[in-house]
Amino acid sequence: MTAVLADREFRALWFAEAVSVGGDQLTRVALAILVYDRTGSAFFAAGIYALTFLPALAGGLGLSQLADRYRRRTLMVVCSALQAVVVGLMAIPHMPLWVLFVLVIIIPMVQSPAMAAQNATTREVFTDDAMYLRSQDLRGITTNTMMLLGLGGGGLLVGAIGTSWALTIDAITFAVAAALVWRDVQNRPPAGSKDDGWFDGARWVFGDRKLRVLLTLSWLVGLAVIPEGLAAPLAQEAGAPPEAVGWLLAADPLGFIIGTFAISHFVPARHRPKLIGVLATASVGVLIFFALKPSLVLALLLLVLAGAVGAYQITVMAVFNSIVPNEIRGGAFGTARTGLRVSQGLGVAAGGAVAELLDSAMITVALAGLLGVLIAVPATLVWARLNADKDSGSARADSDRRQEAA
Repeated sequence: MTAVLADREFRALWFAEAVSVGGDQLTRVALAILVYDRTGSAFFAAGIYALTFLPALAGGLGLSQLADRYRRRTLMVVCSALQAVVVGLMAIPHMPLWVLFVLVIIIPMVQSPAMAAQNATTREVFTDDAMYLRSQDLRGITTNTMMLLGLGGGGLLVGAIGTSWALTIDAITFAVAAALVWRDVQNRPPAGSKDDGWFDGARWVFGDRKLRVLLTLSWLVGLAVIPEGLAAPLAQEAGAPPEAVGWLLAADPLGFIIGTFAISHFVPARHRPKLIGVLATASVGVLIFFALKPSLVLALLLLVLAGAVGAYQITVMAVFNSIVPNEIRGGAFGTARTGLRVSQGLGVAAGGAVAELLDSAMITVALAGLLGVLIAVPATLVWARLNADKDSGSARADSDRRQEAA
């Protein structure tokens, strides 16, 4: 992975994303603590945490298309600068709660086009498929590591320095990201046109059979994420202490890091797309073993394994970006990301409702795994057939070129 870091543009994009993700985790923890301390309400504390995610759904479909209409470097810099200002305002002591809630809504709305621009730019930086996959592996490992650090140390840091200083640190991370991208990333012209339709990317995605199958396999994460939403009742059902909730939440991102490292080192780039369906099926199939009512240790191992095979998501997005034309890549990415968020939100909500009905979190997780397999298996078969058709078409083209040369 050191080869991809040798590229100055990618190095700036990677570092900017890393510090921003770390700062975001710190902000989520800081805001939850700040609101709870001032209101004493778990509802308001959970509400402001949820608001850091929800507006991205609207921004994902609409604002992400700005990454195709305008210069992507400029868009990333402007969005990071705006986020620095907004988080800086949140850091002001005794800011009214209603203002905090408004500011929290702005952050993910601004973040959506920035993420779309960053995603599309990375593919422009690396035109070689193998190098591009390595860059995505490194991004996946880095972001999940920063999330783990945020889960493990965010509360301790906020307790040590206070919420205002924690928010100030996040504002600084956005300012650093803006400066790095401005200095090191090439200022390419817009990939698309301002005259393009607002939902051309979404229409293109849903009009392509291969992309529909690919996203079906990707959005299985809506079922795979259910154990995270049920972490507290899972720990209780396993007879584990309250601190086990954090361990259960950390198990999936830890497994994701391990799986990404293993796949990137031991699976050649040309073979990885063929494994998407198998790994997607395994990521939900592992959850079926929760029907055995595992102990805490076994439950943690199952979730780490699910996270490890769930690293196929990196290959999904790499293949997705390789298929989608550059001029609509921002809008297409917004469609994929919005679907991912919606599936996660619906999955967690449905999991909570079913667990309440069955009075068993473990059985709920097992049923989610079974449903996931029922969806994944036919999608995997279609994906394998589509790849086989592509391979046979490539073989015929190679044969025709050799005959013409002869």
